[in-house]
Amino acid sequence: MIERSLPRGRDLAWQHLTVDREARAARNGHRPCVVWLTGLSGAGKSTIADLAERALHAEGRHTFLLDGDNVRHGLNKDLGFTDADRVENVRRVAEVAALMADAGLIVLVSFISPFRAERADIRARMAADEFCEVHVDAPLEVAEQRDPKGLYARARRGELANFTGIDSPYEPPNHPELRIDTTSMSPEHAAGAVVDALRAQGVFPGDRTY
Repeated sequence: MIERSLPRGRDLAWQHLTVDREARAARNGHRPCVVWLTGLSGAGKSTIADLAERALHAEGRHTFLLDGDNVRHGLNKDLGFTDADRVENVRRVAEVAALMADAGLIVLVSFISPFRAERADIRARMAADEFCEVHVDAPLEVAEQRDPKGLYARARRGELANFTGIDSPYEPPNHPELRIDTTSMSPEHAAGAVVDALRAQGVFPGDRTY
């Protein structure tokens, strides 16, 4: 018997599910939200995301953290660092983050995500009050001085191609929900600012202490 392969997407329809995101949010006691931290390598995204998740977890919030380096060990280990691979890297993570938001979670995503267009696509997937773009801002010279993984040094030596800030551009957000200047704000205060931004956005109904 010869199996006929169907064109991708043909004859597919959304399956109706009884338990929806509203039901999950009601169970969790807070709205879902995708918190997307973007910035140069070494700006402090992963540290701030981790501290913010710890603070949210301590408050009893339902969270998950997607970190750029960790995802490349599994889901995206087949991708390199060309512009096309970077876009696909972020597209896959956006899909996962959207699914986790459907599960009712506050999803913290720590990715360089250098291009405005791809971040705009992510925002368009989410409800206006369920997406929080955080620009973790540090000048290139500061990020390069920190260089905790030695990546800038390798890029300067020509050992890493298409490295953001060196031979591949970074396009900072024009209108993020939150901008964090890591040259003047500690990681702990930055994490607190992320949690406060979620409160101000109404992610925690009834919790209006800001």
